[in-house]
Amino acid sequence: MELDNYRDLSTSSNDLHAGFQFEFYCTRCKDTWRSPFRPYRLGQLGGWMQSLSFLFSGMRQVGGSVGLASTGSLRGAKEAALQEARELAARRYVVCGGCHQGVCLECYDNSAGSCVDCSAGRSAARGAETRQPAANACPGCGSAADGGRFCPECGFDRASTHKSCPGCGVMVARQARFCTDCGHAF
Repeated sequence: MELDNYRDLSTSSNDLHAGFQFEFYCTRCKDTWRSPFRPYRLGQLGGWMQSLSFLFSGMRQVGGSVGLASTGSLRGAKEAALQEARELAARRYVVCGGCHQGVCLECYDNSAGSCVDCSAGRSAARGAETRQPAANACPGCGSAADGGRFCPECGFDRASTHKSCPGCGVMVARQARFCTDCGHAF
């Protein structure tokens, strides 16, 4: 499966600075990496011709109508640049076997063959199958709690359905592992 976790930063086809560049990112931690800029010489030449055409009144019409960077050559060059960028990005990012998202090597669990989130979800599911929680157990620490709003062991607010992010203050669901606004890990 190919990496598709990228943004296209390429410049236009008939421009003095025409070229291709792609920014890859981790869908989990938002770590980014940019591929090296790959100039598109045919587009740059077209940009030069358009820039210089104003000097020559007879060439103004010719320079405006010359399309050096044709759609086919542009598409082929862009595909080649993207493939090269994907090969370089494959050293930094992998596709998760569970959620099929592109993640960085820091967020990938080699032993599980998936991202940290997917492997944690599988291990939590396996753990839930093997152990039965106490009927009135605290969701924060797992200790037996015999009623009341707060856990006597850890102080967990058992009645609350949301929690406040310490990074930005936004209210998120109690089960959330990451803040939906700033990405802070709980």
